[in-house]
Amino acid sequence: MAAVRMYSTAVCPFCIQAERLLRSRGVAEIEKIRVDLDPVRREEMMRITGRRTVPQIYIGDTHVGGFDELAALDKTGKLQPLLQSK
Repeated sequence: MAAVRMYSTAVCPFCIQAERLLRSRGVAEIEKIRVDLDPVRREEMMRITGRRTVPQIYIGDTHVGGFDELAALDKTGKLQPLLQSK
């Protein structure tokens, strides 16, 4: 299964929903990067994604975006193949 990395904060309902969706699709491990605890990591997230909001999700090397984009991938059947890629 592809590695999953998620920039998040402690009290983000969209982060919680994204994690719940990913776990329901078989993702056992999510590398969570808490940008609320580390301003340097927030700057990193904004620089590489061009976005300020969380979550920002990567599956492998692919930037998926936030929860809305993740849910859209799931609804169109494109999430599982992405998760299965290495």
